[in-house]
Amino acid sequence: MNLNPWVSLLLAGLFEIGFTTCMKLSEGFTKTAFVAGFVFFAVLSFSCLSDAAKVIPLGTSYAVWTGLGAFGTALVGVFFFNDPASPARIAFLILLIGSIVGLKLVSDAGY
Repeated sequence: MNLNPWVSLLLAGLFEIGFTTCMKLSEGFTKTAFVAGFVFFAVLSFSCLSDAAKVIPLGTSYAVWTGLGAFGTALVGVFFFNDPASPARIAFLILLIGSIVGLKLVSDAGY
C-alpha cells in the first residue's frame, strides 16, 4: 500500500477490531465463517501495521495499534456482548485514546 503511515496505522487498528470480534464470534475457532473472518482481518491488520512501521517508530506503531484495537474491541464488547461499561472503565478508555493522540502529537515521523 502507499498510504500515509498514520492512515495505515488507523486501518490496522480497525482491522484488529475486526479480527478480535471474529475471534469471539468463532466460539473457540469452531465456526468456519468467523475463523475465515479472523484470518482475513488479521492479515489486513498486520499488513497495515507493517506498512506503518516502515516510517513510524516500531514502539509507537505497536502502542497505537494495540491501543486502537483495545479501545475499539472494548466498545464492541460493551455494545454487542454486554461487557460492563462502568464509569471508571469508560474513563480509562478515554485516557487510552488521549494517550494515542499524545503519541501522534510527539511523533517524529513527520506526518
